[in-house]
Amino acid sequence: MIERDFDVPFVADLALREKQIQQNYRPIMAVHKWFARRPGTLFRALILSEFVKGPLRDEFYQGQSLKSLRVLDPFMGGGTTLIEANRVGCAITGLDINPMAWWIVRQEIFDLDLAAYRQAADALRRSLEEDIGPLYRTRCLDCGSEEAHVKYFLWVKSPPCQRCRQPVDLFPNYLLSEAVRHPTNVFVCRVCGELYNSPSPKHAPACPHCKAAFTLEFAAKRSHCKCQHCNHPNDYPTPAVGPPGHRLFAIEYHCEACRPRHQGRFFKKPSPEDLAKYERAATRLAAMRPSFIPKDEIPSGDETDRLHRWGYRFYREMFNARQLLGLELACRLISRQKDPRIADALATNLSDLLRYQNMLCRYDTMALKSLDVFSVHGFPIGLIQCESNLLGVNGKTSAVGSGGWLNIIDKFYKAKSYCNHPFEIRHEGSRRVQVPIPSEWIGDRRNGTGPLETKQVSLDCADAADVDFNGRKFDAVLTDPPYFRNVQYAELMDFCYVWLRTLITTTHPEFARLTTRNANELTGNINMGRDLEHFTEGMSRVFRKMAKVLKPGSPLVFTYHHNQLNAYFPVAVAMLDAGLACSASLPCPAEMGASIHINGTASSIIDTVFVCRSTGSFPRRWLAETPAALAKVVAEDLSLLQQGQVKPTQGDTRCVVFGHIIRLAVWSLRTGWRTDRSTLDRMAEVEKWSKQFGGAEAVLKELGDTFTLSSPSQHWALSEGGPLYKTRTDEISF
Repeated sequence: MIERDFDVPFVADLALREKQIQQNYRPIMAVHKWFARRPGTLFRALILSEFVKGPLRDEFYQGQSLKSLRVLDPFMGGGTTLIEANRVGCAITGLDINPMAWWIVRQEIFDLDLAAYRQAADALRRSLEEDIGPLYRTRCLDCGSEEAHVKYFLWVKSPPCQRCRQPVDLFPNYLLSEAVRHPTNVFVCRVCGELYNSPSPKHAPACPHCKAAFTLEFAAKRSHCKCQHCNHPNDYPTPAVGPPGHRLFAIEYHCEACRPRHQGRFFKKPSPEDLAKYERAATRLAAMRPSFIPKDEIPSGDETDRLHRWGYRFYREMFNARQLLGLELACRLISRQKDPRIADALATNLSDLLRYQNMLCRYDTMALKSLDVFSVHGFPIGLIQCESNLLGVNGKTSAVGSGGWLNIIDKFYKAKSYCNHPFEIRHEGSRRVQVPIPSEWIGDRRNGTGPLETKQVSLDCADAADVDFNGRKFDAVLTDPPYFRNVQYAELMDFCYVWLRTLITTTHPEFARLTTRNANELTGNINMGRDLEHFTEGMSRVFRKMAKVLKPGSPLVFTYHHNQLNAYFPVAVAMLDAGLACSASLPCPAEMGASIHINGTASSIIDTVFVCRSTGSFPRRWLAETPAALAKVVAEDLSLLQQGQVKPTQGDTRCVVFGHIIRLAVWSLRTGWRTDRSTLDRMAEVEKWSKQFGGAEAVLKELGDTFTLSSPSQHWALSEGGPLYKTRTDEISF
């Protein structure tokens, strides 16, 4: 059982490492972008702790065959739970209200002829290369070759001055490259546009080409920018005039011939021929009758309203002419593919490619790479945009740069190869050892050296609360449900969906809707009026359905975390409404502390793993009746996390405390719980109990220095080592 055999330090160590570079541990996640994926190592550990006898540390690296088990995930999202269950042989059923989630998990798990896919993908890229390859070539400044490959085109937002109508370049600081991965700091001259070097990343000398003095007087700051032609103070953005225009001001390119003797990156100011190539792309696009470029308007939303504030009204306005031309041509090639699974795979590639082929991508001046549109789980509107080479650039030994077909094909191929040959990572001191698990595989069918092997896979785009399971019973429900006020998955995924549906609607009716948005989606969303009450009602509906289809005593296991205790009340109500006891609240790292949206903040990287059952047992010491007693349980959890190389911050500790308070609230309120009261009344009862107990602050006060001396913000660090852990078995039955 999980309550007895889950090894917190072992799993925490693996999960923390996985979240730093998740594709190294679970390459399958590279099939397509999804948000906030939980560690696959966590869910493998949960399955093995529940169903396999023997120490988790030993069984984790052994091949498993659990063919007699049925596992259900009602919120499958990016598919982590289903992949892990399918891999060990379980029959899996996955549900999600979002058609993009359904599509991504389908592409992850369904079998694919990899040799045929690679042949088709390479042929697609070659066709594009022959047709539009010249649009991504430039002249090398070192050797004069006209065949240097552009890695990135860099554009600056350049709206017309509100007085003189001359273009106003919205440069934030004129810095192109910091002296980190390039020998010098590189600036662009605000007057002549030439690039030049500087010893300082903040203040440059006068331009050596036109002698113009460096100044930030005309730089964009806080939605204001002075016109350098007439000195008029301009405000931006101006949504009434439509999306902002852009000006190509720099190119980063790659010359394979010059690379061995060239220091740093290759930068240049675009030449007249570079500018002419873009105009040729725009002219060709204007003469076409596109079949696949979406015509959809961008609906209002918590995230999409940011786009509206910049004047974007249609999805196609977020792409420039060269990008639209290349994407349309790629869609035409994909539509001619006869093999349905290969066609679906290539369509998935195009959908994932969109993250880098748009005019919202930014250029990282330190790492010198493109930041994809979802790098911060939103629609950030920068002033400098990065257009990646659509085709990708072949280097001597590997791809150069990011965001092209070459990159997408390579990572997809590796992702699907992992399905045939899954592995785990074992850490031996400072060494990272890849451990093959040859008896396991991921998929619905497999043609190996022997007879055809199949697994039961059922995936549906549906609301889990409304599905008829036809009497089927499940051995476990494992899920990572939505978190209140989490990433607006539907609003972001519509960016890909409006393109993907033009390719696949005729063969997949799940894509018949104009949007992935759904009134029953369980996220907090101000724009759609979805509040905490709506979230609670939705979670309760699903949990009640799940409790009915679980075998007696089988676990409903889910991960959850939030920075506020009241956001946990919905899951407490859902457990109580479903008639389940919460038999464990276990801590595990589930976020990357170095993430852009987490590093340096008070956010937590620790999820609580809630284990719920209709009957079972759990360690007696977990049943704390006072804040002081609960502080001892929390302190033990923090110690176990530390043994797993985690250094809990104050935010992490709060989330661990929240999890235990909710567990105890469910245990205390389950007898006599009435589901006939209003949602607000049921939430209020959970809140009342937590206050009577003393709340999180009372527990944190009892923790003393353990809490106050821990870091107030996230700063990821990792060391090796740590003792073993074994859960004691003095238990309480229920």
